[in-house]
Amino acid sequence: MDVLQKFRVLGAVPVFLALAGCTALPSAGPTTMEVVASAEVDGNFRYILRDVDEQVTSILSSVGDRSFIGHFGDRRPPPHQRISIGDRVSVTIWEAAAGGLFSQPAIDRNSTGARSANIPEQIVSRDGSITVPYAGRVQVTGLTTPEVERRIVERLTGKAIEPQVLVTVPQGLSNSVTVLGEVTAGARVPLSVRGERILDVLAMAGGVRAPAHETFVTLQRGGRTVSVPMQRLVSSASENIYAHPHDVLTIIRDPQTFSVFGAAGRNAVVPFDAAGITLEQAVAKAGGLLDYRSDPYGVFLMRFESVSIARQLDPKFETAARDTRVPVIYRLNLRDPRSYFLAQKIRVHNNDMIYVANAPLNELNKVLAVFSTAASSVSAAAVAKSVF
Repeated sequence: MDVLQKFRVLGAVPVFLALAGCTALPSAGPTTMEVVASAEVDGNFRYILRDVDEQVTSILSSVGDRSFIGHFGDRRPPPHQRISIGDRVSVTIWEAAAGGLFSQPAIDRNSTGARSANIPEQIVSRDGSITVPYAGRVQVTGLTTPEVERRIVERLTGKAIEPQVLVTVPQGLSNSVTVLGEVTAGARVPLSVRGERILDVLAMAGGVRAPAHETFVTLQRGGRTVSVPMQRLVSSASENIYAHPHDVLTIIRDPQTFSVFGAAGRNAVVPFDAAGITLEQAVAKAGGLLDYRSDPYGVFLMRFESVSIARQLDPKFETAARDTRVPVIYRLNLRDPRSYFLAQKIRVHNNDMIYVANAPLNELNKVLAVFSTAASSVSAAAVAKSVF
């Protein structure tokens, strides 16, 4: 038996076994068995591993998206706006006849004379009042314009000739919404007594500059802050709630992406290109599974979940008091046709990771390739020795 034959017979099995268990083989990531085995090390759970089934999809679907209608309702603001410090107020006074405090006598017999006077526009001072001739300082903060009109008439009764008063608020900063961020013209947008909805206010600010699927609208009201995707605000009429005085709308551009690794058709950071996508759509965006490499039993979705979700997924998983997020890995078995329907029910979140493990046969092929290379080297050495 020559040297090459001895090597093949005596060395094949131990070399094969050594390489098969060697972790130094080139790989795009852990195998399916390694992901499963690494979930628990020395009795300690490192992350939650759950197979995607009806219970998992039910738990995840029970987590409602944050919404404007759910947090703030859709209450129309009051029809009468109340005056506050800093508002600009205009006052016009009429009298029933000429020759009074705010009217002028007739210059000739063909003239009826002026019977009204416009008080110069003024800003409500810090003490909450404005000045009206012959009426003095009039408190106006917290009052509606009809209430201020009646108050001024009471002050002028007996002084002016049957006075009538009209009060307007050309610039009511207290009855406006502040719009910031990715809009054409950020500003304080005044609200009318008719009532404007969120999209009306954004339109009055010139519209949104960023693409809708990358845009989020954040509403601050009464100490609470809620953010929703712009596409949901456009597509769902219930989310387009009424704006209220002192609201702050911040438009944020935040492209949503997920990462793909392993035996997928595309290893990259993939943009959503929509307000939200499902796991089934995400796998398709990643180019699907590589037929000659991937393990359909080993499609994993990795993300951090809230503690409440983690407890529903695995009540035995121990969390520290300081933990607010828990690492979770969902395994999808694409050998089972039902998994495709289940994948349609799981929404992908921003910064999620999708990993597709290599098939076990692919690992064996790597071992055989290394063994073939080693055998070829020995064969070449044997031939060279026989020649010389």
